[in-house]
Amino acid sequence: MSAILFTALVDDAGLFPPTSLHMDEALARHRRDQERGHKVLTHRFLCPAGRLDGLRREDFVPRRIGLIVDTPEVPSFDDLPVDLVEMRPADDTPVSVVAGRLAGRLPAGVRLFVEVPAGPAPGDVPEGVGLKVRCGGLTGDAFPAVEHLAAFIRSCADREIPFKATAGLHHAVRHFDPSLGVDRHGFLNLVLAVCEAVEQRDPAPVLRTTDARRLVQHARSVPADTAKRARELLVSYGSCSTTTPVADLTELRLIEEDA
Repeated sequence: MSAILFTALVDDAGLFPPTSLHMDEALARHRRDQERGHKVLTHRFLCPAGRLDGLRREDFVPRRIGLIVDTPEVPSFDDLPVDLVEMRPADDTPVSVVAGRLAGRLPAGVRLFVEVPAGPAPGDVPEGVGLKVRCGGLTGDAFPAVEHLAAFIRSCADREIPFKATAGLHHAVRHFDPSLGVDRHGFLNLVLAVCEAVEQRDPAPVLRTTDARRLVQHARSVPADTAKRARELLVSYGSCSTTTPVADLTELRLIEEDA
């Protein structure tokens, strides 16, 4: 099994629901994670644009920041170590239009990811721009159907469009959530579904399975080249917990306890 599959997989979304930590709590947790340096974590702190001023007032600044644009305009962030910007258009604005509005405004090295609905990727994604897909939320209808998520993954793989995932990926393996009445997508399912797509297979069956043993066996059999290509596509996913992903992968014996 290639270690690439799970290296730098999880962004810190502690400010977001359902955890919704206060800024000082989120930064204190992030600092502990950063000091520990676990390889599964990206050590990127996801921060809404509307809370940048609150971040600036704190003594500790993360070494990497993902800016989530929740304001009408993208604020200045030249004083902060922002390495990616994520946008969710307020309407059906095409990806190319969103990217065009920001052309020349993002510093060199800052990557742009535009959120789109689960389903085939839009046809107008400019080179160098990535996509973002929502895998769940606070209500059952926020969870995309397996077929829609599979179509998104397959089209990104076919066109080599990098993407990020967000929301709903609380555990490694797909499972039923009785409080919402839906099956939650698993982040291990997602990683392996991308592996399937880069090898020109349908990612839907892997997304759908709830068999942890089968998923572990699959993960252990992924060739190194496939893992590399898959993780070039799946950049990372945001998690409000930074301990659960590590604990799940450790329990499944897919990583060492102190990896």
